[in-house]
Amino acid sequence: MQTVTSPDAPHGVRQVEVGPERDGQRIDNALATLLKGVPKSVIYRILRTGQVRVNGKRAKPDTRLAAGDLLRIPPVRVAEKHETKGPASAQVAEAAAAVIFEDKHFLVIDKPSGMASHGGSGVSHGAIELMRAARPNEHLELVHRLDRDTSGVLVFAKTRAGLTGLQAAIRDGQVVKQYLCLMVGHPSKAKFNVNAPLAKSVLQGGERMVRVSDNGKPSLTFFQEMEQYPGARLMQATLGTGRTHQIRVHAAHIGHPLAGDPKYGDKEANKRFRGRGLHRLFLHASHMSFELDGRSYGFSAPLPDDLKSFLDSLGTKGKSAR
Repeated sequence: MQTVTSPDAPHGVRQVEVGPERDGQRIDNALATLLKGVPKSVIYRILRTGQVRVNGKRAKPDTRLAAGDLLRIPPVRVAEKHETKGPASAQVAEAAAAVIFEDKHFLVIDKPSGMASHGGSGVSHGAIELMRAARPNEHLELVHRLDRDTSGVLVFAKTRAGLTGLQAAIRDGQVVKQYLCLMVGHPSKAKFNVNAPLAKSVLQGGERMVRVSDNGKPSLTFFQEMEQYPGARLMQATLGTGRTHQIRVHAAHIGHPLAGDPKYGDKEANKRFRGRGLHRLFLHASHMSFELDGRSYGFSAPLPDDLKSFLDSLGTKGKSAR
């Protein structure tokens, strides 16, 4: 988006030229982003009363924008709220240094564990806010999410085509997502899948939990052993579906929860692993690949140093016979 000044525009009115990143986007959704902090009821009121115009014409909430359109936005008072501090420069630098791929459609980072995908629920700034701070002149949207404790491949879209195209591919099951995880104990097979429906629930304190339930959504994970360790197995998990906490809950469901999992894990095993240096969930988004507009994309992130060091601490390892 580019603001275009007009000498004839009333005081406070913005004339904004629509950029390619909003081509095809509904105007109500675009305004929700452009007018941060403004209630949706106000956005719909200024649309309903004709104060928002596209190329001089009144716009409805479902009006689709096109690149090059001239958008008139009236002055709107943002509700007073406490001044929120911007992210710390060290956090911004950490996110900026994590970039592993970039082209005109996508920007990909190897997200560190402990960094949320987005702000909210007690987190002021997640990866998307940090990357926007690092790239203030670029348009970035979060395509998918990783849990805060999970490290690895996280994709942002730089264009509307990239965002909608990849999200559609994810919905249609056309994206390969693979993770590395450490299972407690020794699964009986080196290669197997878990096909168990998952249902989400929210506990009284607001904590989100997922459980296997006949009333849940179909959920499928493919597991393959990569390396053997005393008391644990390094596994590759490939998603057949993309449910919340899917790998963690499926692993716990078969009696081999993920090492370091505070929510679904084995407390005694976690305590034992902490003594050897594991201080977080052992789950890493290692690879993501898909095709879009005739081009093949593939992003990979190696196992982080803290997890590699922990594996070394476990002692003798053996390669799985695959």
